[in-house]
Amino acid sequence: MSPIVRTVEVRVPATSANLGPGFDTLGLALSVYDELTVSSLEGDELEISVEGTGAAEIATDESNLVARTIRFAYESVGLIAPGLKIEANNAIPHGRGLGSSGSAVVSGLLAAKGLLEGRVEFTDTDLLRLATELEGHPDNVAPALFGGLTIAWTENDRPMHKKLLVHRGVAPVVFVPDRTMSTSTARSVLDPAVSREDAVFNVSRSALLIAALTQSPDLLMSATEDRLHQGRRAAAMPETDGLVRALRAEGFAAVVSGAGPSVLVLADGPGKRLEAAAVAEERTGGSWQALMLAVDFLGGTVKQSAEGASAHNF
Repeated sequence: MSPIVRTVEVRVPATSANLGPGFDTLGLALSVYDELTVSSLEGDELEISVEGTGAAEIATDESNLVARTIRFAYESVGLIAPGLKIEANNAIPHGRGLGSSGSAVVSGLLAAKGLLEGRVEFTDTDLLRLATELEGHPDNVAPALFGGLTIAWTENDRPMHKKLLVHRGVAPVVFVPDRTMSTSTARSVLDPAVSREDAVFNVSRSALLIAALTQSPDLLMSATEDRLHQGRRAAAMPETDGLVRALRAEGFAAVVSGAGPSVLVLADGPGKRLEAAAVAEERTGGSWQALMLAVDFLGGTVKQSAEGASAHNF
């Protein structure tokens, strides 16, 4: 292997998008993380090692998403990427609606930012734009970059975001099944048009959800109602739909996490999520993993691996 030029350490949270009514708009950063150590090399080699969740499924050649993203970032500023050594330790479940691909994209961009520090400056706007170009939409990459609750939208063909702090009474729990669901499959079942009634319904619930998550967690049950995507995806993931319905019937604010098949409950306190976990265990026979999580407020971080280097938060 060629000599190492610079090494950076990257940490990026999982995300849950949509949150019920906020289709392709709202996203939440959660305290499950992919961690990477990335080194630039004097030569042109590519060396990738992966440990942790989904390690056997992740490419370790030129098609690796993190490696492709680093090279994309270099190309965006007119540079050729160096050789790379990437060591990944992943904890975000893949293909389960927790933003694993978006987190990989953000990991690659932050790695490039750290490797190019002192030569090129990537702003928050740059990072969100590049991440959206690669991911296709900003609802997952925005919270992965910036943490907290994010509202994402497009203005003059540019992705934009607003970060909000979540009320400390909100206690997320995610129920993760063994099977996966691709985002493209989940999107393929959606209708190309919706009624005015359904559109107005979701607008009202999305507005209410912002208030519930930031000020009034007691409103979460009403605020997480949806008419645009979850019902239409039910046939493609009946176990997910059944669990959402069972949890909501017991008064828990349950939604499909991202494109599924995981289920997110936004409980209004730690005790409530333990009760939700008991309902989910009974419904699924204990076959789904329960992740008791916190909202991540930092988002992705990158730091030089040298002792004493300070982390950069986004």
